Amino acid sequence: MIKRRFMATVGIMALAAGLTACSSGGSASDDAKSASADPAAATGTVTVWLMDDAQKNWPDLVQRVNDEFAAKYPNVTLKLAYQGWADKVAKLDKAIVDGNAPDVVELGNTETMKYVLSGALAPVERTTFDNADTWIKALANTCTYQDKLWCVPYYAGARVAIYNSAAFQQATGSADFPKTEDELRSALDKIAEKNKADKTFSPLYLPGSFWYAAMSYVSAYGGAIARFDSGGMWHGTLNDPKSQQGINHFIDLVRKYNKGDQAVNEQNQYEAMARGHAASFYGNGYEAASVIAPVTGDPSLKDAVKVATMPGPNGKPLPTFIGGSALAVTAKSPTVPLATDWVRMFTSAKSEQALADKDILPNNLTQLNPLKTKPATAAAANAVPDAWFTPLAPGWGLVEKQKILPDMLTAILRGKSVDQATKEADAAIDQLINKAG
Repeated sequence: MIKRRFMATVGIMALAAGLTACSSGGSASDDAKSASADPAAATGTVTVWLMDDAQKNWPDLVQRVNDEFAAKYPNVTLKLAYQGWADKVAKLDKAIVDGNAPDVVELGNTETMKYVLSGALAPVERTTFDNADTWIKALANTCTYQDKLWCVPYYAGARVAIYNSAAFQQATGSADFPKTEDELRSALDKIAEKNKADKTFSPLYLPGSFWYAAMSYVSAYGGAIARFDSGGMWHGTLNDPKSQQGINHFIDLVRKYNKGDQAVNEQNQYEAMARGHAASFYGNGYEAASVIAPVTGDPSLKDAVKVATMPGPNGKPLPTFIGGSALAVTAKSPTVPLATDWVRMFTSAKSEQALADKDILPNNLTQLNPLKTKPATAAAANAVPDAWFTPLAPGWGLVEKQKILPDMLTAILRGKSVDQATKEADAAIDQLINKAG
């Protein structure tokens, strides 16, 4: 993980100078002390925004922590609201402007920088959190600026191959997922032949605008979305030969094996397998559970759905994006000490173990290590150390908001040349990536 040297630019330094003034309350260590001084005497309201992943997948953990918080602070009101990824950022931005931001908010790890640089978050003291000395470095980096911690790693995510082992067995004679891409392509060709009567059946369901997957292939060839130059600026590098190799590789897989609507994104890709229209897809490990869930999926596939390492080019595993979330306390919260303590409870060793028990990658290596040998989590857990991440640039949030990467991929699938599409994407990235958004 590269260090955030981009902060040396004049505009960012000026903005960063105001961070302390924007943050409320005393120091992070003072917050920890005041929260524990006399919990029974504490009053106020703590509003928490969590993403709906928690509501769907670990509501028991949320309830336990809320009960623990209520027992410690009997006179404090806790308000919890679940958010969706599609509109959370817009809602949070408006809430901050309107002066009614939540006290605690879950942020995707590509979102943290935007709020750190804008002064929207309060600093927290790393040493007061469980397992902080073994936090996954890539997650901790996205919360760290100028040697201060501005959010707390919550959980990690790594993408893997999710496949219907029965479909592979029937077509290839083996229920195992291939170890190399050449072997995978051979297996996918056999699966395609066996299911040729179903024109909507995808041997590999790979959405065309799935930029996280596309950039994994870019990383596999040694390319990058953007690079930081010696002059202190970021520049798009998708038009570079190595990046183009990766994009071409991804597009080839999409065109050959995805028989669904190639313009649809990956948000609900598990549905293709649950409905019998896909033999495999590339996704977060927890998406396997969605395939077999009682309401969203097909429980009859329980014994067939497996996860494995996704093979990439050149006989190596496909590099994965290190996903995940963090929890932050907003700077203008009137209850910073209480909000911080809720985050402390929600990311405690006990809480992280509850996630690990559900095959969710915890925020630290201590509790991650046992998952490296567990069949359901081994592929994802072992992918974490070599994972890639988006540019740690001040304007990366703007790049994502403008959908530059998915729009580039869609344009290529509609006939635009890779060379032209990547030139245009680089130009668009250059307009935004050095701006604090």
